[in-house]
Amino acid sequence: MATMFVRHTVADYAAWRRIFDAFATTQAAMGVTGKAVYQAADNANDITVTHEFATVEAAQAFAGSPELKAAMHDAGVASAPTVWFTTQA
Repeated sequence: MATMFVRHTVADYAAWRRIFDAFATTQAAMGVTGKAVYQAADNANDITVTHEFATVEAAQAFAGSPELKAAMHDAGVASAPTVWFTTQA
């Protein structure tokens, strides 16, 4: 199992969340098997998202997809994302 972590700030959490939730079907079609959203304790617009995949390659393909980039733009992502990949030990 592989997990992709993405951290970024958003302009408005509620608006971002609507787009994120609407993107669920596309996420599943692109190999996402699980996900979670976290907000920084001191800033609700500072978001960390995890996505689980069968392989690191699937996670990397999702991270580079035009569909994800468009969804992030539409959702009001306000900073460049920090993205990293892990595998379960």
